[in-house]
Amino acid sequence: MKHLRLVLILALVAAFAAACGGGGGAPKSVPSDDVAVVGGDTISKDEFNKVLAQAKRSYAAQNKPFPKPGTAGYGTVRAQIIQFLVERSEYDQKAKDMGINVSDKDVENRLDQIKQQYFGSAQPGQKPKSKAEIEKLYQQQLKAQGLTDSDVKDGIRAQLVREKISEKVTKDAKVSDDDAKKYYDDNKAQYAQPAQPASRNVRHILVKNEGLAMTIYRKLKAGGDFSKLALKYSVDPSKSTGGRLTVCKEKTASCPLKTVAPFEKVAFSLKNNEISKPVHTRFGWHVIQALGPVNPPKKASSIPFDQVKAAIKQQQVQQKKQDTFNNWWNDTKKEFAKKTKYQVGYEPPASQTTTTG
Repeated sequence: MKHLRLVLILALVAAFAAACGGGGGAPKSVPSDDVAVVGGDTISKDEFNKVLAQAKRSYAAQNKPFPKPGTAGYGTVRAQIIQFLVERSEYDQKAKDMGINVSDKDVENRLDQIKQQYFGSAQPGQKPKSKAEIEKLYQQQLKAQGLTDSDVKDGIRAQLVREKISEKVTKDAKVSDDDAKKYYDDNKAQYAQPAQPASRNVRHILVKNEGLAMTIYRKLKAGGDFSKLALKYSVDPSKSTGGRLTVCKEKTASCPLKTVAPFEKVAFSLKNNEISKPVHTRFGWHVIQALGPVNPPKKASSIPFDQVKAAIKQQQVQQKKQDTFNNWWNDTKKEFAKKTKYQVGYEPPASQTTTTG
């Protein structure tokens, strides 16, 4: 249900963390039934009260006391609701200017995706949930969150408006191969592959006395199941994975397991699949099997640019889109700041507004 809570009109209630603003000259007054005038739009007290009621339902559903009027907590929620409604109005007006429309079908499609993602998945071996089962789970979650289907759809519509604006504003964001190469050259440390010591995949069974180790060795030589014997007898944590280890000649960040000398000597000298006789170390007695050839050491190197170019470009495009959208939104706030006026008692903190009254 996390996604639903993110897209709610409440968003509790700071879905967009920025200053408020509004297109034309500053409005002269705010009608008595409204809490704010934003450009060519008004936000009614009914809209404000609807979101306030939604906040109260959400608190109640989570058994949390709603802040009392006059407290700092109530003032924070109230200011966040105003900020959210103003910013939603700004987005809606900009969407209209851009010819962007979000249809009821768009909202339904997104909601269906959310329902399927969060309520439609089945455990392995189970049949997929029916549409009726998914709907039942969705309704249960709405009740648990103190929300209505209309609340969720309002939130989804606001999210889709923002997404479509973002797509339009950032559609020309591109990154050239030269840009990617410069980033690669400036950040080569990110693409360095450190030197690798010689290593080998083995498995072992560790016990505390030589006699038991010899018994296990004989069972293995007679065809015993290594994993089962490890799980039954080994006192090493690796028994849960059949005693498997990757041992290294040197300890590095990428190969952290360097074993004690007697173990290492045998582990690296065995033939493929060979099983050792019991090996004594300070930890006890080991029976070791080599699971593959010794992996030779590798010198430090860099990942070639061609192998990471696509990933770098994708990362840079996303960053450029984010920067482009942030710049657009900052310009939008400045534009609306001259065209927004608040009803007395509903204005946000002074740092978030320029005209009140």
